[in-house]
Parts: sequence; structure tokens; C-alpha cells
Amino acid sequence: MKEEITLIQRAQSGESEAFGVLYDTYLPKIYRFILLKVTKKTDAEDLTHQVFLSAWQNVKSYRFQGNPFSSWLYKIAHNAVIDFYRTQKPIVDIELVSEDSLAHLPNLEHELDRGMELVKVRHALTKLKPDEQSILIMKFVDELSNKEIAEALHKTEGAIRVIQHRALKQIKNTLNESTNTQTIRTA
Repeated sequence: MKEEITLIQRAQSGESEAFGVLYDTYLPKIYRFILLKVTKKTDAEDLTHQVFLSAWQNVKSYRFQGNPFSSWLYKIAHNAVIDFYRTQKPIVDIELVSEDSLAHLPNLEHELDRGMELVKVRHALTKLKPDEQSILIMKFVDELSNKEIAEALHKTEGAIRVIQHRALKQIKNTLNESTNTQTIRTA
């Protein structure tokens, strides 16, 4: 934590190399968070770029309050995703894959099953409110503490626990409904 504070102070004084170290440290987590929220790689890449550009432009206003620098970055990323959805029209992106290319894949059945499960989980995530999605991604994908999540989303730790519990319950119900619907269709 002390090393991070030193890097932040150096970045605040205009040292781009120090910010570069912070960038390299947090880029994968912020990108993954955004990608899970927007699902399209090009959009995630653009938004991640915007987040770090904004962070660089505003690093002088960052104040250490006992939480990691990542909490501040997640706050910027969360707001960028919200802005993205406010300005975007829904577009369905369908990629066609030829049967020939599928025939050459090893373990195709296993990969398809795994992919179907991921699709179900992503679908269940889309049923959640944006804050619920963010909390689950930050907690279970990026492994942030409730304190870090609370800081990033301007909520109390208690509120984070409650929202997380409700969101997990809703995902479980959505996945169970999906399984029950599939069982009925195949019967």
C-alpha cells in the first residue's frame, strides 16, 4: 500500500512512468470488469481507454482515504459504463461461424457445454440492476472486499452485503427457471 501511495504521489506530480505502473497493475481488472458489463470487446477496450485517460487527467484530484487506488478506478469505470448505456442504442451482434471451422475444434462438445453455461450466467447477470451486476463482478470476478466495493459505489458495506445477497438469490432463481424451462422443452 505504501508503494502504491508513492506511485500515486509521483503520478500526481506529473510523472507518467509512475502512472504507467499503476496502469499496468490495474488494466486487466478494470478491462475485465468493463467487458463483463458491456460484453463486446471493442466497446470494453474503448471504455477502458477512457477510464485510464480520465484517471490520468484527474489523478491530481485523487485523495487517499484508506482504500486502494483501484476503488477510485472502479468508480470511474462504473460511471463510464453507465454513460455508455445512456448513449448507446441496443445493437444485436451476431457472428456467423462456418460448420467447417467448428469441425476442427477438439473437445467441441465440452466447450459448447461450458459456453452454454457462461451464456446462462451472463443472461442471468443482465436481469440484475446495474449496481447488482457491478457488485457481483467486483466481488467474485475481481475479488474486491466489501469495503473496496462500498468505496467505489458510494454505499455502505452493509448495503453491499444486502445487495450482493439479493443479487445472488435472483441469479440462482433465474438459472433455476432457465433449467426448468429447458427440462420442460425436452420432455
